[in-house]
Amino acid sequence: MTGDLAAPASFLDRMVGDSLEWLDAARGDFRLPPNVTTDADPNLTLKPLGELAELTYLIRTSHPRDELRQAADGLFAFAWNETRDAELFAELIRGEPHATYPVEIYGVFAQAGLRNTAVEQLLAATTGLRGWRVAREDHTRTLGVLNAERRIGLAPHADFEAVLGLTNLGLMPEPWALDRGGAYGLTHDVFHLTDWGRARGRLPRAQADYLRLWLPAWLENWLDEELWDLAGELLAVTACLPAAPYDPVAWQRLADARRPDGSVPDMGAGPPADDRAATFTACYHSTLVTAFAGTLARIALGAVAGDTGAQVHESEAAR
Repeated sequence: MTGDLAAPASFLDRMVGDSLEWLDAARGDFRLPPNVTTDADPNLTLKPLGELAELTYLIRTSHPRDELRQAADGLFAFAWNETRDAELFAELIRGEPHATYPVEIYGVFAQAGLRNTAVEQLLAATTGLRGWRVAREDHTRTLGVLNAERRIGLAPHADFEAVLGLTNLGLMPEPWALDRGGAYGLTHDVFHLTDWGRARGRLPRAQADYLRLWLPAWLENWLDEELWDLAGELLAVTACLPAAPYDPVAWQRLADARRPDGSVPDMGAGPPADDRAATFTACYHSTLVTAFAGTLARIALGAVAGDTGAQVHESEAAR
């Protein structure tokens, strides 16, 4: 890697490494409670575990540094173990046949080659029901479901391109009118379209040009608001662009938001460090996003520098 890119590459590696170290120390907080299929709130239990699986899977298959891939691999294996080799998904699907979140979370494990016959038999039945094809109001979420169906090998319940055309990414709304909710939706439109950065070539040129033009302004706005998780997601989207630009100022501002233990709060300074439960809730997502965005940005730097190692790992992840 050339000298001009060695410093940002090293900086990004530290960002990813520090984030993974905090996440590893927080494993206990990702553990699922015994009542996860009955009384537990999935937004506080399954959602964090699913995000851990999704984003560490990208890192374990794509980061050019072996020690960081190994750290992410340990976290991904932990997430799989928490699902009891996917028996959890069979229970969830039987309890909520039309729920999408078991399919979305199982999809990343299926893509990794971790499959469960009972789960896939259930999915073949439930995703073939008429009720499964009822239009969802959240088109971004529908893209996520369609991507999960593709990963598992299920027939898509809707046309991906048609749904994409109804999203913020597809419609490319006036940039000054993009509010916080719309911005979160737009980042996930990109993630679902590109399979979380593995297939960046799927991003249409018009959308790529729109994002390249307006991402700097959006980033500055939400960095000023200290909304660190959204800033991290926008940096991840930036890294998905063709010939992805690297914004050292934005990355440094995100780095400056880190707490001494390496975690990144969702917004502002976050809760007091001695409040473990509140700290986990406020920091797990943004810390994961930082590791994810740092990995995508690192891959993009490697591609610019002709780093074949980074390109090989990205190619492996796309298979």
